Amino acid sequence: MIVLDGKKTAADIKEEIALEVVELKRRENIVPHLAAVIVGNDGASITYVNAKVKACERVGFESSLIRLPENTTEDDLLNEINILNVDKDIDGFIVQLPLPSHIDEQKIIMAIDPEKDVDGFHPTNVGKMALNLPTFISATPYGILELLDRYNVETSGKHVVVIGRSHIVGSPMSILLAQKRKVGNATVTITHSRTKNLKEITLQADIIIAALGIPEFLKADMIKDDVTVIDVGITRVPDSRKKSGYRLLGDVDYEEVSKKASFITPVPGGVGPMTIAMLLKNTLIACRNKI
Repeated sequence: MIVLDGKKTAADIKEEIALEVVELKRRENIVPHLAAVIVGNDGASITYVNAKVKACERVGFESSLIRLPENTTEDDLLNEINILNVDKDIDGFIVQLPLPSHIDEQKIIMAIDPEKDVDGFHPTNVGKMALNLPTFISATPYGILELLDRYNVETSGKHVVVIGRSHIVGSPMSILLAQKRKVGNATVTITHSRTKNLKEITLQADIIIAALGIPEFLKADMIKDDVTVIDVGITRVPDSRKKSGYRLLGDVDYEEVSKKASFITPVPGGVGPMTIAMLLKNTLIACRNKI
């Protein structure tokens, strides 16, 4: 069994990006600039955004963090987005999700300039991704593709089962892996809460991508030997033995499943670090697109 080490792979990617930034600065006298907007005080979101800011520093990017109060109106947030859209110094930006309930997330995503949408959530970029045209692939699916590529996991002709149909992971992964691309050419089955006989389907899978948000959902009796397992889930579970008061669990019962799998991602340290690395990669692409 080989662990798909997202932490190490993300560090490698950041090193590669840092070298490109040095070259960009030398050749074009420009430095990529990523901005992040966060509304409210959600602890997980703040932690995640701070990690993005630190990652920017590590690779030599400029970064801006715009923190807005919980009671920010939708119009005020749209105004901030318009400012970032026209700011020529900003190459790409993200609006951290989830947003407070009084703000329409889809309306906010639609307002972002697709050329600066380094999260890859704008319908224009989703449409281009579906058509296999050059665009920003959202960071988590992009990170999964990169992990599979760098560990030489064969996808061509394989049966991939995706558990979960979210717009952020499940749906784009099912499209990307079915496409004619280096990490692709797979036969993909997408499953969800209404799927019947799920275990029968997962037992046929060569590759399973678990992205449903239920801790330790995928058990050893649901997989065949030598399967590749990508665990996208991450849930905080109370644990009084931990200093933090919680532990992180994925959607896969790692202890059980790792004994049968040929490749598997851990939680934490698997898909999570890759997401931030690929957000940086998208920002570098956005910067290059302007030259």
